[in-house]
Amino acid sequence: MITVMKSFDYRDNELYCEDVKIEDVDRKVGTPFYLYSQKRIANNYRAFDEAFKEIDHLICYSYKANSNLSICKLLKEQGAGADIVSGGELYKALKVGVDPKKIVFSGVGKTQEEIEYALKSDILMLNVESIPELELTNKIAGKLKKKASVALRINPDIDPNTHPHISTGLAKSKFGIDISGAKEAYKKAEELKNIETMGIHMHIGSQITELEPFVDSLEKIVELIKELEKEGIKLRYLDIGGGLGISYKKDEKAPTSGEFAKKLLPLIKRLKYRIILEPGRAIIGDAGILVTKVLYIKKTKEKTFVIVDAAMNNLIRPTLYNAYHEIISIKKLRTTNSELRTTVDIVGPVCESGDYFAKNRELPEVKSGDLLAILDAGAYGFSMSSNYNARPKVAEVLVKKDRYRIIRKREDYSDLIRGEEI
Repeated sequence: MITVMKSFDYRDNELYCEDVKIEDVDRKVGTPFYLYSQKRIANNYRAFDEAFKEIDHLICYSYKANSNLSICKLLKEQGAGADIVSGGELYKALKVGVDPKKIVFSGVGKTQEEIEYALKSDILMLNVESIPELELTNKIAGKLKKKASVALRINPDIDPNTHPHISTGLAKSKFGIDISGAKEAYKKAEELKNIETMGIHMHIGSQITELEPFVDSLEKIVELIKELEKEGIKLRYLDIGGGLGISYKKDEKAPTSGEFAKKLLPLIKRLKYRIILEPGRAIIGDAGILVTKVLYIKKTKEKTFVIVDAAMNNLIRPTLYNAYHEIISIKKLRTTNSELRTTVDIVGPVCESGDYFAKNRELPEVKSGDLLAILDAGAYGFSMSSNYNARPKVAEVLVKKDRYRIIRKREDYSDLIRGEEI
């Protein structure tokens, strides 16, 4: 059994990533920056892989979580395929050498150009999400004189009990084909001469910390598979998606990959299907932090604000999802005296009231120039960042044992106007 160890810890009151002191990285790179543990990423992947070892499976890492080329290459070397949702992510996956037969392409709005790119690249499957998309895929495949390998994404109408913005398995969701019309959709696919129906796909949401929604959804899908087989429709792949959450809060207990597997395996191991999994956050989420510097301590009649140099354009999850991230000092403060702790809002420089990382958070006393680490920021951190307020995107750094390297250079002002014309 793979044991996933902590990769961020204090030594002599200094925060380390593996064997690298984070303050040393700051001296070279400057804040803000994302920092990732290579060991943690690899261990998280291997734990997932081992959890499903008793069945034929393929792990397609979800590029939307974090698609830095170095991270994708690391996971490719571990054996991962790619779960992609755009032509750009397909380009990245091929760039790092992922076997096209380990790539699955989801998304409700694939363009004609993206479908053509996927078919020309000979990927494993397009996860088709509507009848119009199925018909367009058939048309493009005919034009290319190819058979398009597809799975149909089925919406099981299960509430995943997560934030509404990342809940994708309800009937009112834009994603997938309603399960009530699934049989008819498969019959339609079987009639199209340029379509090869390879599989069935589900994905009910993200940051799911209860196992019951996965079980309930999978039970519905397995029952549908039995009905399809009675109709003579035989598939080869069952793609159960991703969405397994992580523990962002100290008192939050997200299921491990082993617990996830233990619940699902009884439902799927009797099927003669290859199982595809699409974890993203569960692999990269707790392997990354965002390091930021305190600029000012601002006190008003109502609040104390800790103003830092990172902002919502670097990590939008708190304002977009009201998401919680633990925030700690790079230098461990020795005192436990409650009088030296204060309730603050930790905010950035962007001109929006929504530019915050924490509200009413109790924090040991900090001062201008101190470094803070925003934890569990590896997933949907940099990948959702922007240049809002004409702010250059930050650097990304990967640590391996006692060494680190910059895997994305910090942008400068010239990057902000690349492609623009006066």
